[in-house]
Amino acid sequence: MRAPGTEGAGGGEPVAGASSGGAAPDAGTRPGCARILAVANQKGGVGKTTTALSLGAALARRGKRVLVMDLDPHNCASAHLGFFPENVSGSALDLFLADTVDAGAFAAAVIRPGQAGFDFVPGHYRLSELDMDLRARPRKGVILKEALVAVADRYDFMILDCPPHMGVLLANAMVAADLLVIPIQTDFLALHGLRLIFDSIRTINRVLKKPLAFKALATMYDRRAGACVRVLNLLRRKLGPRVFSTVIGLDTQFREASADGKVIYEVAPDSRGAREYLQLADEILRS
Repeated sequence: MRAPGTEGAGGGEPVAGASSGGAAPDAGTRPGCARILAVANQKGGVGKTTTALSLGAALARRGKRVLVMDLDPHNCASAHLGFFPENVSGSALDLFLADTVDAGAFAAAVIRPGQAGFDFVPGHYRLSELDMDLRARPRKGVILKEALVAVADRYDFMILDCPPHMGVLLANAMVAADLLVIPIQTDFLALHGLRLIFDSIRTINRVLKKPLAFKALATMYDRRAGACVRVLNLLRRKLGPRVFSTVIGLDTQFREASADGKVIYEVAPDSRGAREYLQLADEILRS
């Protein structure tokens, strides 16, 4: 059984930017020059949106051209930056509903938020309706991948903040991604949510030419808490090199940044959290 939204990911037509001959899209193929990172976990409250925004800002501080997209119908990344459906002229929804997307159509959905350093495509609450709206659309599993091709030469990194449930949005993000970044709160309850995302990875891999690469990111780590230490050690033991060396600790400055509608580098650039996401950016740049 295929995950919702993957029906168009394989089959007879080549994907723009992928190899010809009817092969399914390759998770490791980069359209243009951009590297696509999907940030996802099917458990909420693990630092997914914080990771997408902070990593995007950190890569921008390293001189990279970055696009961040909010694909979550809850619009957490958009709200964090102060963007809401009623005050933006375009959103990710437009890219999914369009028959085709060229560079001009994509640019209409892009916003430059404050001093964050990256371009941003806001979300929309109607993204939740796409499973129904796109039910009869051919190749619906590659809509995002093909849309990103239109602007891939403008960016070094594209970061996708994904919804916490499997459907056409998450399927599109996983098909488009070069790397799936899985934020995992260092809490035993959070480990149970891993089963869902790993099940989704296995399902997506059935329609991909090359298995989707993924790495886990330990978040909300408190070195004083024995439970956090045990969870981190367990992750490293079970996943080995598929866990980032970087660990993101607890830092109240993330909340302060969110309250101000900014990323952490605009509020507390020398804070521990800011330094840790720079460390993560450097780790990704080395890989």
